[in-house]
Amino acid sequence: MGNLLFEIGCEELPASFVGPAIAQLTHAFESECDKVGLTHGPISSFATPRRLALLVQEVSDRTAAVESVAQGPSIQAAFDANGEPKIAARKFAESVGRSIDRLDRVETPKGTYLSARVIKNGQDAPVLLPQILGKCLRRISFPKSMRWGDVDVAFARPIQWIVAMLDQAVLPLAFGDVASGSTTFGHRAHAPGPQPISAPDGYEALLRDAHVLASRSARARILAECLKEVAASIGATSVPDAALEEQVVDLLEAVHPIVGSFDPKYLKLPREVLIQEMKTHQRYFALASSDGRLLPKFVAISNTQVRNPDVSRRGFEEVLRARLADAQFFFDEDRKLPLAKRAERLTRRTWFKPLGTMDDKAKRIGKLAQVLAIQAGVSGIGSELERSAALCKADLESGMVGEFPELQGVMGRVYALADGEAEAIAVAIEEHYLPRHSGDALPVGNVGALLGMADRIDSIVGLFALGRKPTGAKDEAGVRRACLAVISIALHHNYHFKLSAILDEAYALLEPMLASVKGASPKEALVAEILTFFRGRLATVFGEGSKPDIVDAVLAAGIDDLAATRDRVAALRGLSLSPQFASLVTTFKRAANIVEKQARQVPPGPVRKELLGKLVGSGAEKHLHLAIEAQREAIAAATIRGDFVGVLAAVTELEAPVAAFFNEVMVMCDDIELRTNRIRLLQSVAALLSNQVDLSRIQST
Repeated sequence: MGNLLFEIGCEELPASFVGPAIAQLTHAFESECDKVGLTHGPISSFATPRRLALLVQEVSDRTAAVESVAQGPSIQAAFDANGEPKIAARKFAESVGRSIDRLDRVETPKGTYLSARVIKNGQDAPVLLPQILGKCLRRISFPKSMRWGDVDVAFARPIQWIVAMLDQAVLPLAFGDVASGSTTFGHRAHAPGPQPISAPDGYEALLRDAHVLASRSARARILAECLKEVAASIGATSVPDAALEEQVVDLLEAVHPIVGSFDPKYLKLPREVLIQEMKTHQRYFALASSDGRLLPKFVAISNTQVRNPDVSRRGFEEVLRARLADAQFFFDEDRKLPLAKRAERLTRRTWFKPLGTMDDKAKRIGKLAQVLAIQAGVSGIGSELERSAALCKADLESGMVGEFPELQGVMGRVYALADGEAEAIAVAIEEHYLPRHSGDALPVGNVGALLGMADRIDSIVGLFALGRKPTGAKDEAGVRRACLAVISIALHHNYHFKLSAILDEAYALLEPMLASVKGASPKEALVAEILTFFRGRLATVFGEGSKPDIVDAVLAAGIDDLAATRDRVAALRGLSLSPQFASLVTTFKRAANIVEKQARQVPPGPVRKELLGKLVGSGAEKHLHLAIEAQREAIAAATIRGDFVGVLAAVTELEAPVAAFFNEVMVMCDDIELRTNRIRLLQSVAALLSNQVDLSRIQST
């Protein structure tokens, strides 16, 4: 066994490329090794803007020999009537390296076929690894790639060197005009020369001596420690920002913190503006006092350790000073015009051309939010919804949001408060954008929550109508994110509303503009398509805590009430843990199968009571009919209460009567009247569950 080192050295990668690229490289290596049967031990990954590397322990010397059975042509295709081999037999014998008389014969459900046991010899690791590493390199995909020089390959940035070593031996590998070797390069400023590698195990230590922290996790740990120590040294704390830390980690090969400061007068700017200025443009970390107030100081992380830190500090401060001066200018200019006046300018800002302006969208949001409030049973906020909707997009016309799109909503809140608007309205303006991304905070108040849902539903319906629905490859308009936000808000606030009705309303509000869209789907088809899309997202959301078949069984029965759907999933998940669940599923699956198979011959209709028990002395039919009537009332009452545990408890009560019915009654009897009546009895069983759960979707338990 040996240790493998594979390093790709290149010009600086964008920070957002580094993490996904090393994850892809690791996965590609593992999968390519699995394909050929090459075993190995633990994999350590290393990634910086200038390198992607894997250190693989205990790579086996050789793959194991593999024995398999190759199946050839049928006997009829292999031999003629006289038993002489045809070309098919000769070709098969040639392919497996056997004479025809040494081929085996195997019986299959389709007849007798020729076969042969084939042993594929193992291959040496030094022969396989160059092929594996070449495939791995080509399997890394980037949002954007480039070509350089006269090479016929592409990568995110030009590749400068490749290291491929199995112990001390260099593995032959080429990519474009770069051939593999055993030499890496250190820090661009502090150790720019070649660094010969004597053995893979010394790779990380060698780079550390060359001023490169090759491990992402090590850089992240050191960055967190530096921020904490530097802030503590001046009696401050670093404002937490995990996303910024991750980005900075992938911008550097070394970590050298520098504390800078700015004019305290800029502390009059909103906190979010200051943090955004430091973060977005400069990748600085904001500092705060023990009580959480921002301080006129920051921490910048340099990739280079300079002789005179004051020179670097002044440079960092000068850049930020210019940015803060711009922010102050935008803020002062924005304050000259009330937010309500800025809202009037939305008539000249197009959303999507066929769907009108942002003013049109804001008006639709307001109307749709009112409908949502009524359906969700939220009262007493009509005037707040109306005012918040009128102002919720106004800050898009501000200079500050034009400079920092990330602050839309935040600046709306700030400017609304400055204009004397009610705090509830100002907060709703900001909250209607939440959540902005996965894991983000959700709206706390009803006004912001309902506005946010209305905004996204309007977008989803409009974009689907324009054909801008997400595909497997892209979702440029963020439709998936919008859908997940609607689900998250509805579940968080436990809003009960009919999604299909809200989609109908959204379509009606958009319909005058959709009239000019060629090929737009009719409302019924569009709403059905969007509901299917929501169902897919719900499967993802609920799949995190439940088995796929449990989720599928609930979603198949309908998703129109999102919060109720969640409760149905939880109830079925709880029932699935009970000992009687397996028999319950088996019994109801049998009923569902009969109903499905007889759907064409027996349309739904009432059960004829006078036929129940005819020719049968046990009374199983009558007993089942009475049980259905009793449980129908129990299920209806529990559904109204939103007690889906109670619904399923009532369903469970039907298992014994249904099982007895199957044991004692011949459903598919010769008498057409009796057969029809018995199938309709089973239809009434299925109808009780039709809006709750489809137990036929449950896998064998």
